[in-house]
Amino acid sequence: MKTNITILFSLAFILCIFKANSDPAPAPVRDISGNVLRTGVEYAAFPTSIDGFGGSIAPAAIGNNESCPAGVIEFQTDEHARLFTLTPVDPKKGVIRVSSDVNIKFSGSAICGESNVWNLKYDKGMKQYAVMVEGVEGNPGRETVDNWFKIEKTNDGYKFVFCPSVCSYCKVMCRDVGTTIDQNIGVTRLVLGGDPLSFNFYT
Repeated sequence: MKTNITILFSLAFILCIFKANSDPAPAPVRDISGNVLRTGVEYAAFPTSIDGFGGSIAPAAIGNNESCPAGVIEFQTDEHARLFTLTPVDPKKGVIRVSSDVNIKFSGSAICGESNVWNLKYDKGMKQYAVMVEGVEGNPGRETVDNWFKIEKTNDGYKFVFCPSVCSYCKVMCRDVGTTIDQNIGVTRLVLGGDPLSFNFYT
């Protein structure tokens, strides 16, 4: 009897492994030319709501008199565009896929602090959660849950979503990353909710 039970458990375990390995991987994210996005490659994102290269996203100081901290801003021109890299939970995986947790990190020197990694923080002035920088790269888990975003397909491109899966027991909000005007400083900021922001990737 014990032998039969052991065999049944072994078969069930093998079937679970087979199912996990046979599940198709999420579709890769692609740039405007159809190329697959890859870990460590620099990209720019241009909003699809603005014709051509009329808009861009970049970090900018949002404190009084343009002082720190720094948030992520949607500009109406492309002159402020900043490149960024995308890093999945497992950096060894070279392909960036939809519905998968990634760190987003602007290239170049940090405006405030020592990090250009996106994270989500509550903005008391706007009374809502906003996309900021100074996040932590890597180390997925409870301590870094606010630093992970996902990319989802839209009708005309892609969108960023905050719905991290790096902490299975954490209670998280799942919402699109959109835009709203920060009335305190008069700029369009990336926030949780707001008007959904759809964009395309460029290399």
